[in-house]
Amino acid sequence: MSMWMFSRQLSHPLGNRLNNRIPRVWQRLCQLAMAWGCAVAVSPAAWAQSAPAADPYLWLEAVDSPQSLAWGRERNAQSRAQLEPWSGFASTRQQIREVLDSAERIPQITRMGAQFYNLWQDAQHPRGVWRRTTLEGYRQTPTPWETVLDLDALGRAESVSWVWGGATCLGPQYQRCLVRLSRGGSDAVVVREFDTVSKSFVTGGFTLPEAKSSVTWLNENTVFVATDFGPDSLTTSGYARIIKRWQRGQPLQAATTVFEGQRTDVSASVWVDRTPGHERVVFYRSPEFFITEAFLAQGDLRQRLNKPGDAQLTFWKDRVLMQLRSPWTSGGTTWPRGALLVGSAKDFLMDKARWQMLFQPSASTSLASFSLTRETVLLNLLDNVASRLEEWRESGGVWQRRVVHTPSLG
Repeated sequence: MSMWMFSRQLSHPLGNRLNNRIPRVWQRLCQLAMAWGCAVAVSPAAWAQSAPAADPYLWLEAVDSPQSLAWGRERNAQSRAQLEPWSGFASTRQQIREVLDSAERIPQITRMGAQFYNLWQDAQHPRGVWRRTTLEGYRQTPTPWETVLDLDALGRAESVSWVWGGATCLGPQYQRCLVRLSRGGSDAVVVREFDTVSKSFVTGGFTLPEAKSSVTWLNENTVFVATDFGPDSLTTSGYARIIKRWQRGQPLQAATTVFEGQRTDVSASVWVDRTPGHERVVFYRSPEFFITEAFLAQGDLRQRLNKPGDAQLTFWKDRVLMQLRSPWTSGGTTWPRGALLVGSAKDFLMDKARWQMLFQPSASTSLASFSLTRETVLLNLLDNVASRLEEWRESGGVWQRRVVHTPSLG
């Protein structure tokens, strides 16, 4: 799979609007995939067997070079010549566009304080409108949406085909956000600080040039930044391995290094818990894609946390949860793969964790995901591939289970 095809898959306006939505369209779209430059995945094993020792297409890594673009246009022309004569081509394309542009789609929302945010894309807004409403407004038909940022208008004003990469907003006010924008849908992003009250970018705010960056709020005037800091600052995968603490008004070059991964890692990252009374900073290094090591910041020290490399660790106020992907022995007990454990965060940090198991997989049941409320753990289970919900709440040191009744196949 060429890098050009992967990049074009993300940057095509139609392909962009397909990402992470309307799965039923994909099967029909893949019949036309090459017509729109959509990449077809090849398994790593198959690629390793077929790849030559010297890659004759390495020059395609320069995805925007005239040679790469010309090569892509030639491949698209070959594909269109094969696909467009198909009798169902025009009608299938039209059906896909109608689904993508339908006003009847349910807007996917993200709650930030009292506001519900949504990125909406349709024929008039192929890049998208970042908009918001209240809970009361979301329940109305039609919903009264307020535009916060128009990506298509921004692209026209700056003559750049900006693609939305998301926003990290600082609670509980959610006024200041770190907005990620990529040129044409590439992995590299530009980061800009945005004010959701004035609905404008912050003059002199936190800004990063184009790179494979990540930025996390510590507080209103401080962020953790992982980006391309120059020679030896990236992993062999091309992602940042160094995390720095960056103060408002400070040149990026003056930011203080607070964590380093190894050059052979996939990447390094940071998670900030701002729960009142339980503030924490946890750094991660990823030696492999699904393997992480976690380190809790203790002033200038870094405490390596006792977790399996492939397990998901989640702090939750004075508790900690561990979702296992492999069997794990702790406290004299071997816990099964796929289990979800909960214990005291204080005990865990002292290597004296006493775990309780909230979920154990069976032949027909697995844990798809879990969510945390103020006082409960909500489990999203797959039982014979059908979802069902369970709520777990601690009372007097005992965890109690309640089945949450929802529509079947909901």
